[in-house]
Amino acid sequence: MSYATERETTEGRVFTVTGGDWDEVVAGVDPITEGRIVINMGPQHPSTHGVLRIILELEGETVREARTVVGYLHTGIEKNLEYRNWVQGSTFVTRMDYLAPIFNETAYSLAVEKLLGIEEQITERATTIRVLMMELNRISSHLIWLATTGMELGALSMMLYGFREREYILDIFEMITGLRMNHAYVRPGGVAQDVPDEAVVKIREFLTMMPKRLKEYEDLLSGQPIWTGRTQNVGVLDATGCLALGITGPVLRSAGLAWDLRKTMPYCGYENYEFDVPTHTDGDVWGRYLVRMAEMRESLKLVEQAVDRLKPGPVMVADKKIAWPAQLAIGVDGMGNSLEHVAKIMGQSMESLIHHFKLVTEGFRVPPGQAYVGIESPRGELGVHAVSDGGTRPYRVHYREPSFINLQALPAMAEGGLIADVIAGGASLDPVMGGCDR
Repeated sequence: MSYATERETTEGRVFTVTGGDWDEVVAGVDPITEGRIVINMGPQHPSTHGVLRIILELEGETVREARTVVGYLHTGIEKNLEYRNWVQGSTFVTRMDYLAPIFNETAYSLAVEKLLGIEEQITERATTIRVLMMELNRISSHLIWLATTGMELGALSMMLYGFREREYILDIFEMITGLRMNHAYVRPGGVAQDVPDEAVVKIREFLTMMPKRLKEYEDLLSGQPIWTGRTQNVGVLDATGCLALGITGPVLRSAGLAWDLRKTMPYCGYENYEFDVPTHTDGDVWGRYLVRMAEMRESLKLVEQAVDRLKPGPVMVADKKIAWPAQLAIGVDGMGNSLEHVAKIMGQSMESLIHHFKLVTEGFRVPPGQAYVGIESPRGELGVHAVSDGGTRPYRVHYREPSFINLQALPAMAEGGLIADVIAGGASLDPVMGGCDR
């Protein structure tokens, strides 16, 4: 025996080596190495794409079991919606998936409009603006995915470039909504305010600049041996596995299934736009990279079409019992309402002022019922199940959040692979924990 006496302690089994020939010692069976080690990856941010905790059971560097633990970013947003009126809900839901706030707001607004039965009353300009904002938001979200995944796999330059281009989109959002994120811009009945002309100019500049930047990203990554080595045949999940786990979005499309709600179950007039649904067949991290790169190009096409379709008109429904004030104008300091807008409200009739006050403070009533609306967010199907009891506040709102659903795929992708590939596989799901935990 290479090992002398052993004894059980509160720390576990202890072996005491008493010396002997070295060859004999190392040739002996080490009972310590026969066991597996359990480690925690996260919930610190850098390695796990957010405050996600992954419990890994390792045999050497091979992952034998992986379990995901969520809830570290729980904010109780869905519960909070029950204590605010229907319009105020936009301010909460925009903070769920904080990289795709416009999608949170649009899905919620579509569900409320379905309960109200006013889908056909939404103006053409408001619907076009929603498409425009969502596709810009899809690009900015994919840029964050590309930037952070590049950082995690060693391509630090990609992180800088991805955030640089995202800043351009956030500048556009700020010009339109007054905020870089958490906008509460899309509201039941339309949008909060119109798109200014200077924002349209900046969008057209972005449409000219961005295709060249996408080409630069591909020149930087696609032929790079480290990038291909870390992504190809890593985190594989085929279409059968995706369907079994309810996985949607780029992860599903990278496995070969062209399921995109903008095509299969159109909303917001997407059936009137020309665009393709990119797919790949490998179902690995590499395929998800290619799909998201192609999706950004398709979104650029959609943004261009939406800008060309922006016709003059109102951006909120005509029904003043529902229409949240949408003729807003930002003050000269870039914050709040302009004095001209306040004067316009105060200068109207007393009845109009009273009605305005009741609409803002109490809100409108929604007929009893329930509705489900699903849209295609950057991470997959984002669904809203809204229930009304006939009051001015939601009875219940539940989100079918793709980050939460897609994280089920992590064990299937990680088990049997190397611990280093857990990072690449998890990043390729693009989970946003604010949406997952909400």
